Amino acid sequence: MSGTSLDGIDAALIETDGDRVQSFGPYLTLPYDPAFRSRLRSVLGAVERNAAIDILERELTDLHAVAVTRLLDQAGLSAPCIDVIGFHGQTINHRIDLGWTWQLGLGGRLAKAVGIDTVYDFRRTDVAAGGQGAPLAPVYHRALAKSLEMPVAILNLGGVGNITFLEGPDSDPIAFDTGPASALLDDWISRNGAGHMDENGRISGSGSVNAGALDQLMGNPYFDQPYPKSLDRNAFDPGPVADLSLQDGAATLAAFTIESVARGIELLPVRPVRILVTGGGRHNPTFMTGMADHLNLPVQSVEAVGWNGDVLEAQAFAYMAVRSRQGLPISFPMTTGVKAPLTGGRFVSKP
Repeated sequence: MSGTSLDGIDAALIETDGDRVQSFGPYLTLPYDPAFRSRLRSVLGAVERNAAIDILERELTDLHAVAVTRLLDQAGLSAPCIDVIGFHGQTINHRIDLGWTWQLGLGGRLAKAVGIDTVYDFRRTDVAAGGQGAPLAPVYHRALAKSLEMPVAILNLGGVGNITFLEGPDSDPIAFDTGPASALLDDWISRNGAGHMDENGRISGSGSVNAGALDQLMGNPYFDQPYPKSLDRNAFDPGPVADLSLQDGAATLAAFTIESVARGIELLPVRPVRILVTGGGRHNPTFMTGMADHLNLPVQSVEAVGWNGDVLEAQAFAYMAVRSRQGLPISFPMTTGVKAPLTGGRFVSKP
């Protein structure tokens, strides 16, 4: 899994029958080097292929092969021990208003490189059937959360924020993108030459929120739309913070993430008893403290219930790969807006 934060590739092993998750295996993260991350960032929003994107896609796939090989070495396993890989790839554009989504990643190239059957291109079938193509992880969240007190919300803070709401252990999930998570904040910090992320919330935590800029950001009509709904990484214009200092701009963009989550919670049919947070944003105290204060709800990292928030999305696509092979649904009317529960993903066998 390579997410909208563009920080690297997460790889994880799980054992599952497509319904229950029997065990979690080893995991790793393969960070992108700064030059490769910059090249990925440069093609975000692309609408047509070119030679540079073709080269980038091959390199991205080959890096995923490196991640798989290293993970197997770490686990002391060989390729024949693995039934299937779930390969999400890298989203570079998600334009549901135009009826399409684009993830870089060559499933056949990966299967050949590592010698393992692969499922990839998970979102296309849902979009073709009229769905949003995102979020997809809720089906995995439901599998993990059956024993938790409900109703519960699982919030993923990657580049974009998305929420899964489970009213009961057997209920179909509700899910949607809440708004920005770390993407706008990280891009702001990068543009200002202060690194590539707001590590430990140090920059956002040292600034002051500009209320006028925050009001402009929250004026986006997306927040009043009913769910299900989804976003591209670059859906929001950070222009309202353009003239602020590094610290105040970061504080305002962090507040934007917090406020958009709060607006999303208001859309739910009932308030959850707590919010469990996954993704890199859970490491940012500005987000975590701000959400708890704003929402007056317990806000905890998913580690509080024994999950691993650094690789939950990677695990989710492994789980969905198994479901895909069995023809089981990975998207639902209240997660993507598709008319009926729907499977997804394209299968390619190893050579």
